Amino acid sequence: MFDKLVQFREHGRQTPALLWSFLYFFLLLTAYYLLRPVREAMGSSANAMDVFPGAMVDWFASHGIALADYTLQALFTGTFLAMILLQPLYGALVGNLPRRRFLPVIYGVFILCLLGFYSLFEQKTDGRGALFFIWLAVFNLFAVSVFWSFMADIYSDAEARTLYGYIAAGGTIGGFLGPILAQILINVLGSIAPLMLVSAFLLGLCCLCIHVLGRWADRQRADSLKSAVIGGSMWAGMKLVWQTPLLRALAGFMIFGVGVGTLLYNEQAAIAKAFFTDEQARTQFFSRIDLIINAVTLFIQVFLTRTLLRRFGVAPMLLIPAFAILLGYAALCAAPVPLLVAAVQIATRAGEFSLSKPARETLYTRVDRESRYKAKAFIDTAVYRGGDLTFSWVHKGLAAAGSTVVFAGGFLVAALMCLNAWRVIQIEKRMGRDIP
Repeated sequence: MFDKLVQFREHGRQTPALLWSFLYFFLLLTAYYLLRPVREAMGSSANAMDVFPGAMVDWFASHGIALADYTLQALFTGTFLAMILLQPLYGALVGNLPRRRFLPVIYGVFILCLLGFYSLFEQKTDGRGALFFIWLAVFNLFAVSVFWSFMADIYSDAEARTLYGYIAAGGTIGGFLGPILAQILINVLGSIAPLMLVSAFLLGLCCLCIHVLGRWADRQRADSLKSAVIGGSMWAGMKLVWQTPLLRALAGFMIFGVGVGTLLYNEQAAIAKAFFTDEQARTQFFSRIDLIINAVTLFIQVFLTRTLLRRFGVAPMLLIPAFAILLGYAALCAAPVPLLVAAVQIATRAGEFSLSKPARETLYTRVDRESRYKAKAFIDTAVYRGGDLTFSWVHKGLAAAGSTVVFAGGFLVAALMCLNAWRVIQIEKRMGRDIP
């Protein structure tokens, strides 16, 4: 561990932006993981009136539908629709503003939203659960996607292979701290609402990091491309994914990767719904799960991620988690017990954060700027939530036949994930090392 800290310090001296990138991702994921347990508590609530507006619950009831039986499906549907509606707005923003302006604008909007949610939770406003669940999903995907787009914009492919493991570890430490803060603040203050203000403050500090990193990048690059307006159509992200083999492969990998995670997530939510009826108790339960995931992730990032990425490239980073998930689902088919569900969920998310995601983000240093900001955002938001929505409803259908059938379906999805990981690797091998 001491050797890793010495290496980090040396790289920080050689590339000062590393420390600011580390701090930026640490603050961003602390802000998110502080709020994530609240979102999970909303999604696993057994009482539809705690999540949806009363009028909405009554309308479905009048048509013979108990909304509490479709909580996650309704929330994922709303999230997907929100992602689709926001795509052209995001595309127009990215296409018409330079990086130094559109990044603070995006985070500024998120800060204002958090101030609004503080009021909603403080007053226990009807329907706040669904609105917050959808908003936080949008916030996570857009904010994190923009972060990695920014990193791909300021670092070269060689720099990314060296530094991304450290940067990802900064986020993991934030992910580790966030749930701890959530539990402490809830116990001390006895309310969820103040979490919104703390998260908003952390996002404000992220804007400071963006300013410093932008100035560093402009000094390092001889041309002005890095701060120039990207331009292009607001729908360009969708078109680029369709036209570019690497982006199509990454989109396929994303869909099936989301699929295995969603099936597990829904099973875990069912467990929480059965055992915890209180909003704060569920929030603390999910905080503990997040703590374990981030502890495992940090261990892998410190001791494996950078070494694997520098020596072997993206292949083992994509294949190891994919095959681990495949084996996990095989085990669940044989023994679908709650404890094993939690264990496979931890392995799935830890593998994604520590290995798969840094590998995928490295690949975006190999494409042009419009692809980094627009196509990447489309994959990370619309494609991601499209997978969420699809497999949420798939889970609903499979769950009627029992957990074993759910996990058998998950095994097939995991196999398709492995095939798409192999496809990404083969396309990456055919690409040159020149960076656009």
